[in-house]
Amino acid sequence: MDATRRDGGGEAERLLAERTADLQRVKAEYDNYRKQVRRDRMAVREIAVANVLTALVPVLDAVDRACAHEPLTPGLKDIVDTLWAQLGALGVQGFGEEGDLFDPACHEAAVHHASQAAEGLVCAEILRSGYRVGDRLLRPAFVAVTGPV
Repeated sequence: MDATRRDGGGEAERLLAERTADLQRVKAEYDNYRKQVRRDRMAVREIAVANVLTALVPVLDAVDRACAHEPLTPGLKDIVDTLWAQLGALGVQGFGEEGDLFDPACHEAAVHHASQAAEGLVCAEILRSGYRVGDRLLRPAFVAVTGPV
């Protein structure tokens, strides 16, 4: 009778080990699925944010023009500060400074001025600022460059 119990006990242990392995496998698959869904949601969010921000680039241009051609009144200053605070919270960064090395990945050259003294292409004038969010380029900076002949 003890031998029968041992055989039945061995079968039960084997089935328990199989079910435990199955459960662990299903749990691992579910964890992987959950991680993939989280990554997919983050990617969709990043794309949606980038699309909205790209649509706001003309607003940034209009604000820049207003600041360049109008006296900076307290109301306009408040609008500019609030706009940049909100865009900064979303990760938007403006770029394009005079003196930056020209990078065709993020600058678009409109004019090239030749200079005997220049060793490489340098942004001489920023005609329109560029914007990025994280590693994503929203718009390249539109620049005039100075460089070798």
